Amino acid sequence: MVILLSAATIFVSRGTKSIETISAQVPAPSVEERDPVHLAPPFREFVQFMEQELDSTNTVGAAFTIVHGGEVVYTGTYGVREKGSLKEVDEHTLFRMASVSKGFAGVLASILEQDGAFSLNDRVVEHYPGFLLKDSVNTADLTIRNLLSHTSGLVPYAFDNLVEADQDLPTIIERLDEVDISAPPGELYGYQNVMFSMLDPIVRRATGIPYQELLQERIFNPLGMTDASAGPVDMDRNPNLAYPHVRTKKGYTALHLHEGYYNVLPAAGVNASISDMGSWLLALLGYKPEWMSDTVLNNISTPVIYTPLKWQYTRYWKPFRERYYSLGWRIYNYQGRQIVYHGGYIRGYRAEIAFCPSEDVGIAFMQNSPNNLASRCVPTFIDLFLE
Repeated sequence: MVILLSAATIFVSRGTKSIETISAQVPAPSVEERDPVHLAPPFREFVQFMEQELDSTNTVGAAFTIVHGGEVVYTGTYGVREKGSLKEVDEHTLFRMASVSKGFAGVLASILEQDGAFSLNDRVVEHYPGFLLKDSVNTADLTIRNLLSHTSGLVPYAFDNLVEADQDLPTIIERLDEVDISAPPGELYGYQNVMFSMLDPIVRRATGIPYQELLQERIFNPLGMTDASAGPVDMDRNPNLAYPHVRTKKGYTALHLHEGYYNVLPAAGVNASISDMGSWLLALLGYKPEWMSDTVLNNISTPVIYTPLKWQYTRYWKPFRERYYSLGWRIYNYQGRQIVYHGGYIRGYRAEIAFCPSEDVGIAFMQNSPNNLASRCVPTFIDLFLE
């Protein structure tokens, strides 16, 4: 059944599971021209792959978007916001971005540096009075760039246990002098959520504006990301939220909404819809030059540190060795191209985003019922496109 929603949207319904196709910046074509069969071959094959896999994995709710050549060429929504509900996922349904939030932090920090609020090479002690680590050299030499590239020298995932225990960020930062040091700043990659999220108090001190308000003012509003937010969702303002689910022996079970990792906003605090993510990808590919300069784009796409990732993180990609981290983004030199990528997981949610500047293409995927499709969708898309 096909229902015409507007001049720019066709909605194809399959019970409680749906696929939307959205055309951007062009006159509304006919229904036939919107059908995935009329997409360019790599996009058509990918949409078919996603429809099959979303069904076979029993995904509760998901959404994905593809951008290419300066426009959103396809957006798909699937399933429901909560198992047992009839409320379908649509292009404005909010999902948690988890660690995909780090990419927003890297861009915001680069914008603020360009504004003169601070330099990424500033030492953290200059912006956080009383800051103390276990080693005096790391305390003195640690920079904002080290925070955002996971090169602080602290052992990986320092104090994530306290994050998961819902302790507030300032309290956790006060205990960082208890954490073991692996190397001086800048020498080793060690993934962090607490250290990364020190950007929050640093930007507040530098600008006088809370982190979530800066995201709204400098990123969400200029890009027209009307659904996006940081921190716990205000359900009175926007009840269109995908609930988290976990897999059990009896299938997926819905969880209550939880605030896990909202205490580390730069690392994991963004909520967004698939409509928002299409706008975000277009900006990352350079289609908002008045808002995101070449300097900012170069900052986030320039490798800072080599990352010897475990095989399971890239097991669905064809073999490659060159894997780096920049500022809230992973950089893969893959099949002769640079892929800028990040994934995210938090209990009940998965999110993925990737773009290839040289090919002018990008993809985002969100899911409220995590399974391995999240790990497979980006490399499948990249391989189909490059082939």
